[in-house]
Amino acid sequence: MNENVKKISAVLKGKGNLKQHVYGVTLDRFEKMKDIIGNIASDLLDDKSDEDLYNVEYKEDGRFEARIKFAGDVLIFNMHSNIFGFENEAYVHQTNYVKEDTSRQFCGMIEIYNFLADSFKYSRVYDVGYLIARIFINKDGHFFVEGEEQLGFLYKDFGNMILTDEIIAMIIENAIMYSIDFDLWVPKYEQVKQLSVGQKIQQQGNTSHLTGKRVGFEFTNLHKKLDE
Repeated sequence: MNENVKKISAVLKGKGNLKQHVYGVTLDRFEKMKDIIGNIASDLLDDKSDEDLYNVEYKEDGRFEARIKFAGDVLIFNMHSNIFGFENEAYVHQTNYVKEDTSRQFCGMIEIYNFLADSFKYSRVYDVGYLIARIFINKDGHFFVEGEEQLGFLYKDFGNMILTDEIIAMIIENAIMYSIDFDLWVPKYEQVKQLSVGQKIQQQGNTSHLTGKRVGFEFTNLHKKLDE
């Protein structure tokens, strides 16, 4: 074995093993997260009366994605299959926890997106969803969250917080509550008062609106989008 091969082997034994370990920890937490999402969906259904008009559904889409639908909203939980480090100016590098051991910076990532349920029901492929949180987990099971409102400030103590089952449930519940309160806005009248014949023909009984909670809706030219 020459010196270069020895160096490569040393790096693989170090960083390669580390990243595989982080991946395993992240996958374990994501599997638990899927179980908890399913349990929350079941509890919500159990509490639903015959008079309630909304529905609750839970679905897994492969190993790395799960979704829960509640009334007009869908939350999609997606685990990235890769492991990430952070730029030097990032928050994690300012913590004593990472300064003591720089390998603690490497994290797996779970993203939480909020979509409108009708976007999937009616296959509105150009509708937009919103990233409301992303969870970073390291080799020790320590974590922090970047996100909206409570999701962005409750879970910032990377050096001390461990992603337990109880905290996973709290994050999911926070995400559901945020999505319910994150309402769909109607756009300004001037933005949608014109509709071309081509756009109307494209509808063919379906909407040609691009829809998202903060864009409201707007008329779209699907042919133009397909050409881009």
